[in-house]
Amino acid sequence: MASQNTFSDFKLATELPAWKKLQALYDASGKNISVKQEFAKDAKRFEKFSHTFTNFDGSKILFDFSKNLVNDEVKAALIELAKEAKVTGLRDAMFKGDHINYTEDRAVYHVALRNRANKPMYVDGKNVAPEVDAVLKHMKEFSEEVRSGAWKGYTGKKITDVINIGIGGSDLGPVMVTEALKHYATDIKVHFVSNIDGTHIAETLKVVDPETTLFLIASKTFTTAETITNATSAKNWFLSKTGNNPAHIAKHFAALSTNEKAVGEFGIDTKNMFGFDSWVGGRYSVWSSIGLSVALYIGYDRFEEFLKGAEAVDKHFTETPLEENIPLLGGLLSVWYNNFFDAQTHLVAPFDQYLHRFPAYLQQLSMESNGKSVTRGNVFANYSTGSILFGEPATNAQHSFFQLVHQGTKIIPSDFILAAQSHNPIESKLHQKMLASNFFAQAEALMVGKDAAQVEAEGATGGLVPHKIFSGNRPTTSILAQKITPATLGSLIAYYEHVTFTEGAIWNINSFDQWGVELGKVLAKVIGKELEGSEIVKAHDESTNGLINQFKQWM
Repeated sequence: MASQNTFSDFKLATELPAWKKLQALYDASGKNISVKQEFAKDAKRFEKFSHTFTNFDGSKILFDFSKNLVNDEVKAALIELAKEAKVTGLRDAMFKGDHINYTEDRAVYHVALRNRANKPMYVDGKNVAPEVDAVLKHMKEFSEEVRSGAWKGYTGKKITDVINIGIGGSDLGPVMVTEALKHYATDIKVHFVSNIDGTHIAETLKVVDPETTLFLIASKTFTTAETITNATSAKNWFLSKTGNNPAHIAKHFAALSTNEKAVGEFGIDTKNMFGFDSWVGGRYSVWSSIGLSVALYIGYDRFEEFLKGAEAVDKHFTETPLEENIPLLGGLLSVWYNNFFDAQTHLVAPFDQYLHRFPAYLQQLSMESNGKSVTRGNVFANYSTGSILFGEPATNAQHSFFQLVHQGTKIIPSDFILAAQSHNPIESKLHQKMLASNFFAQAEALMVGKDAAQVEAEGATGGLVPHKIFSGNRPTTSILAQKITPATLGSLIAYYEHVTFTEGAIWNINSFDQWGVELGKVLAKVIGKELEGSEIVKAHDESTNGLINQFKQWM
């Protein structure tokens, strides 16, 4: 276990010599770096600033950083910043199971969940690898029984639908992964309920049969208010449809939780309970038993490939020199834009319909992790931290917010993601070629732009000319995979996890707590009690009182 002092003695990022060097570089010439000119000066720029990751199965992902606003001098200073901020020390502490989440006195050990090499990995002196492997074996046995039909509902029918009831990481992860890997699904349908709005559970229950539906209740503590409320509604619906016999619950409910007592009191057979430890943060939990819906949907063997893809990136992140370390470079670029170019946002645009929930997943990973203003030294940072991450699948996004990316006043660093091989190569691959042409063209257009001379050469005159000018020199990172397989997806998620880690290490913040979600939850419990009675509420500010009282009147 590492003490708080191990992590609180790091300086503010602005106090580091490399930070000051980067500021001087930015002021002198960095803010005026022209990527077009950098390519003209260096014929090997693409080769120098792009890196190919090779997965455990031999598949590859190309990360092209060459269209970013950096040169050799800036890159060297960024690497120096990583060294001075002791990024590798914090990384190694995480992989050793130290309590780097010092505000909650916990290890940050989601990397142990994808340790398919089964090497010893310790937390507080205990090797957790056997326990992780035991849970995975339980998941394999259970998922294979359900998928094969050996596991049957209370009337002897095969399970056809799975409803995962969770919230936050217990929902966003499995939703995204099942959508991304839909190509690998067979005959089991998966549904997800997270919103406490009754519409979500009500609409989901309309399309399933209680005789053939399996509910997964995903809550580590089994006390999460929204999840347990939805789970109780699901249980009541199930009992009302099945003769109010509690014995039937055992065949139709499983718990992704560690609270055996609460699970049993709910009526779930504790043999159908899949645990995970306190060192698994919610936004990193898809690698744990929270991924059971994924294993049920695509099969356990594919789920294991998913884990191995992430494990391969872990190996790269821990063993590759900083100058070639792909996630570290991605994180350093984010810091360069956020803190020196004053970029407030980061766009992730997958050119892949299966990845349509990927940006939403990354929003929690990035913004819940690095949306902090207090450093590990327990002082407020005097610099910007977490970026606002957003995104939607292209090419549809090109017809909505790409206007702002190309011609707006803000600099928006962007990641574009494409698979060279489509799972659906219809019309002689016409669709995939059109998709790819947009992937390449958008990154090129953002870099090269269009000046007044080009606009006038195309026939525009007078006041119309400035409206058709594109400034260009807008940074993109292009991520080109061979195909979106379970292994590739695991690798992409792990890449962004370690990008986020690198950002937080540079900013000297704890990327692994989430106190910011607590205050609203506490106040909601107070207000929830006030909504029960008919009396006028006066305990809050005038606005909140007015809203509550109007709601009670209309409800």
